[in-house]
Amino acid sequence: MSFSTEIIRWYHQNKRDLPWRHTTDPYVIWLSEIILQQTRVEQGLPYFNRFLSKYPTVTAFANEEEDNILRLWQGLGYYSRARNMHKAAKMVVNEYGGIFPTTYKSLLTLRGVGEYTAAAIASFSANEAKPVVDGNVFRVLSRYFGIDEAINTPQGKKIFYKVAQEMLGENNPAIYNQSIMEFGALQCKPRKPDCHICPLQIDCYAIKTNKVNFLPVKLKGKPSRNRYFYYFIITNQDKIAVQKRGPKDIWENMYQFPMLELTEQVSMEDLKQLDIFTGLFGDNTQLKVLSTPKKHVLSHQNIYATFIELTHIKPDSGKKRPWNYVFIKDLDTLAKPKLIFTFLRDYNICNKNTYKLCQESTKLFWLDT
Repeated sequence: MSFSTEIIRWYHQNKRDLPWRHTTDPYVIWLSEIILQQTRVEQGLPYFNRFLSKYPTVTAFANEEEDNILRLWQGLGYYSRARNMHKAAKMVVNEYGGIFPTTYKSLLTLRGVGEYTAAAIASFSANEAKPVVDGNVFRVLSRYFGIDEAINTPQGKKIFYKVAQEMLGENNPAIYNQSIMEFGALQCKPRKPDCHICPLQIDCYAIKTNKVNFLPVKLKGKPSRNRYFYYFIITNQDKIAVQKRGPKDIWENMYQFPMLELTEQVSMEDLKQLDIFTGLFGDNTQLKVLSTPKKHVLSHQNIYATFIELTHIKPDSGKKRPWNYVFIKDLDTLAKPKLIFTFLRDYNICNKNTYKLCQESTKLFWLDT
């Protein structure tokens, strides 16, 4: 059998039953593709189901407030995806009359839709003959054909796209694209692939040359930079201080606790001596460390977050502070970065009025102790 035929045969026998594979609705396929970017299917599936249930049409999605979109996205990470989805949905409503486009060319005009996503939606919704080349496809093609050009270089991308187009064929590109992506995800895995039961093993270059663990080739990117965040838990009876992150940085428009970002990790004593700290909180502030530094890895940056409870801060002098107080019972209604969300899930916080912040599943509530 040919490479393409064998891949499709394998797919029909081994594919996962995923909801977006039962439709050609481009809106539904778009939802699944964006949600699953840099996300495992097991993690992304509940989010897909929640989004589709709450926003069954692109018009419903476009008409929602961004804060509510971000809140529903909470915990999935890479929040720029959610913001771009909201902008793309508005474009579909305003520029395409609410009819989600299905051609590769028109899909590329939408915010947050690149070549891969446009090819996937066009292929799966309208059977357009565009190859879908993601990490799984890079891996399968590289190993089978012995392509050692780096996948993250312009030349490498041209080579892989050419091979992918040749393998695609014209009869059923949608099925072929689904097949090779699934094959890479389940069979030709990044680590410990099941080569001994692989239907392509006889002609696979990587197996024959013992290079399975060396392909595909990817050039190392720039080293990640380190950032040190100090979050402050400040309560006032049944309220807690929060602030909204500004534009042009990670977690734009999401809520967090008041914080300081420093260029290095410091002790609590050194933190108390900083002019910026005393200027905000005063000289008599008491600090209680609630967590050791938590490492949170993002693209090209590592965040080390320390959570600190503050008491005896200086009274409000009338000068506007960079935070507001909200009722703690309303914390669950605010869109928060995964770092904050995880902290609230894992830690209990008590204040002087003997209220305890508790968490059950993802629902925050107050218990009077």
